[in-house]
Amino acid sequence: MAKVELIMPKLGESIIEATILSWEKEVGESVELDENVLTIATDKVDTEVPSPVEGVLLEILHPDGATVAVGAPIAIIETEAEGVEASPAVAEAPQAKEENSAAPQPETAAVVATDFSQSDRFYSPLVKSIAKEEGIGLEELDNISGTGQNGRVTKHDVLAYLENRKKAPQVVAPVKKEAPKAVAPANNGQQMAVQQFNLPPVDTSGNVEIIEMGRMRKLIADHMVMSKHVSPHVTSFIEVDVTNLVQWRKKAKAVYAEKYGEKITFTPIFVEAVTKALQDYPMVNIAVKGNQIVRYKDINIGMAAALPTGNLIVPVIKNADMLNLVGLTKKVNDLANRARGNKLKPEEIKGGTFTLTNVGTFGNVMGTPIINQPQVAILAVGAIRKKPAVIETPTGDMIGIRHMMFLSLSYDHRVVDGMLGGSFLRRIGDYLEAFDLNRDI
Repeated sequence: MAKVELIMPKLGESIIEATILSWEKEVGESVELDENVLTIATDKVDTEVPSPVEGVLLEILHPDGATVAVGAPIAIIETEAEGVEASPAVAEAPQAKEENSAAPQPETAAVVATDFSQSDRFYSPLVKSIAKEEGIGLEELDNISGTGQNGRVTKHDVLAYLENRKKAPQVVAPVKKEAPKAVAPANNGQQMAVQQFNLPPVDTSGNVEIIEMGRMRKLIADHMVMSKHVSPHVTSFIEVDVTNLVQWRKKAKAVYAEKYGEKITFTPIFVEAVTKALQDYPMVNIAVKGNQIVRYKDINIGMAAALPTGNLIVPVIKNADMLNLVGLTKKVNDLANRARGNKLKPEEIKGGTFTLTNVGTFGNVMGTPIINQPQVAILAVGAIRKKPAVIETPTGDMIGIRHMMFLSLSYDHRVVDGMLGGSFLRRIGDYLEAFDLNRDI
């Protein structure tokens, strides 16, 4: 009988590890070909891992909750299937272990014993290995600014930190106990202060309920804190008259349903206006990498979607500038529906260059959203409300009932100045106000 390794699958170009949520099979149970063996999570997407062979689950190598690198074995399945060869790593493991134990170790190797469980941050096995070999203590490691997903420290972050430490070793003067921790060089060559605040204690002795944060809520919390640390946020606001597009949508709803089998919402119209404005102001469609500005030539619009759990996820409309309004409508509906059903693929929440969030969905008239790193701007659209407004006509001004909406743009003031941010926001408003009431459906 052959023993086959079940490997942690690669779920996208930028995915380097995944967390095991639950094993659906127990050791000793039979598994069919392509039957789900376990469920894993990467960032905000949960995915089932099927068995590559028919057989028996012989060994589980990592328990629930473990984070495992992509390509690493997570279980061993014993199979009688013909034409299946045993995984070399399984067959040769004992011998390899024996050889490794006998191998001489370099005398210059500096290895420190670090208890990573004392940290609230996640570190991949590779980062832990580098830290041990280079003598980086846990407190020092916790101060390294991460450029990975949700602020995680990557291999490149650690190597860049080591390089900077060699060039300019820091001398830290004695400080008082309550002082913030020292500044650590970030991977991008900038200095970013990472402070550990002495938070006031929370009284849990009274009539309270303790609720543990879920995995997704922890990820969101870490990402939001990281974004506010990285980017100096500025928010600009405008109010726009969207009466024409509201009236056009009323006409278009029935036609879209019959002709295209789709429900037309305001979101694809907003995405269309944002896409046009990004083409006019390409220096908003950027990211910051050290002292460099990365300008994206593709326009990939992330659309924040609320999940039934109350958490948010941001599926991405890739190459939005290549789609017409019908195409945007189909894409928006598809991503939104699959987001609510937790059916998104990992690559569908990656690669966004700008994000749109609709706070009007909750009846809010405006918001000050936090930038979705590594992007430099995010637009919030508020609720559309009927209001009295001044209407300019050839014969003079008059008061009329109009559909009005606030737009708010939060942007990274490191690279987007007020003139650029304000002009870009105004251009989005201009496109919405100039929406053609007689546009073909």
